[in-house]
Amino acid sequence: MTLRKQERQDSSYNMEKVSYQNIEINRWDVGPSTFLASPEKGARLLNWHVNMSDGSVRDVIHWPENNANPLLQEVHGGIPILFPFAGACLHEGKENHWKCPDGTVRTMPLHGFASDSEFVVRSIDSAGFEVELAQKQSDKEFYPFEYTFTVIYHFLELSLQISLILENEGRTPIPWSAGLHPYFQVPWRKDLGRKEHQLSIEAKKVFQYQKGGLMTKKAPIPSPAGLDNPDLINSVHYELTKPSAEISLLNGEEKIRISEVGGAEAGSRTAFVAWSKEDAPYYCVEPWMSPPNAPENKTMKMVPPAARDEFTVEIELA
Repeated sequence: MTLRKQERQDSSYNMEKVSYQNIEINRWDVGPSTFLASPEKGARLLNWHVNMSDGSVRDVIHWPENNANPLLQEVHGGIPILFPFAGACLHEGKENHWKCPDGTVRTMPLHGFASDSEFVVRSIDSAGFEVELAQKQSDKEFYPFEYTFTVIYHFLELSLQISLILENEGRTPIPWSAGLHPYFQVPWRKDLGRKEHQLSIEAKKVFQYQKGGLMTKKAPIPSPAGLDNPDLINSVHYELTKPSAEISLLNGEEKIRISEVGGAEAGSRTAFVAWSKEDAPYYCVEPWMSPPNAPENKTMKMVPPAARDEFTVEIELA
C-alpha cells in the first residue's frame, strides 16, 4: 500500500483517519500539502508530499512504497523522534551505556526509546496535534527521572514545525539531548541523481561519526557540497554560524530549509548530522540538540526542577 497515492480531498484544511499496516494514522490536507502521521505510535510523521500544479506529486519526507514491515521503528522513512538522547551513548567505550548525574551507569538504546513508544493524544485538530509520552516502568531502567515529555506538530501549507518539550516534575536536574531524524526524498525527480543536489551547512566544527559512537575531528566540508560527496556521510556539523541547513538543486532552487526556531537557546545549540545509505532514495539531515554521545561529551542540556526546556524545528519549502 502506498501512502501518498490515496485519494486526496481538496479542502484547505482536512483531517481524517486512515489505516496503514494495521496502524491508525491521521492525515491532514493543508493547501497543496498532505501530511500523514501516527500520533499514538512513536509520535511519528510518516510522509509529507506536495500536490504540484501540473498534477504530479513531490514527496518531501520519504516513506518506502509498498512497505511490508509492521514495525515503524525499523522503517527507513518519515521523521522518527530521538529522545532522550540522539545518537549512540557510550561510557568508557561500552556502547549503549551512559552515566547518570548520580554516577549510576545505565543502558540506553540507540537514539533513545521514544520512536518505539506509545503516546497519548492531548489535542488534535486541523492544524496538527499534541501528544504525551506514555511512560512504561521499563523506561525507568534507561532514564530514571520524573518528567513529562510532549511532542507538538503544527502543519502549514509549505512547512511544518515539530516541538519537543521536556518538563521536570522531580527534585533533581534532568539531562537530555534530543533530536529529529527526517528522511528527505532524494532525488526529487526520477531524471535526477544525488549529484544534482547539494547540502548547505555553515559550521565552525565538523566531526566524522565512527562506528561505536566515536568522533574524529576533520577539516570543514565546503558549503554547499554535492550530496554525492562521500565525506558528508556520518558527518556531524557543530558550532553553526546560523541555525539552519538547506538541501537544494545545484542551482540553489527548490530548497528545503531545516531550522531551529524555538527553545531557551534557539539558534545556539543545534548540530546537524548527515547520513544515508548508498543508492537509497532518501538523504537524512538531522537536527540534534548537540553532537552524539552527549552524556560522555558533556554536551547534555540540564532541565532544573519545576522547569521546562523546548527544542522546536521548522522544515519548510523555501
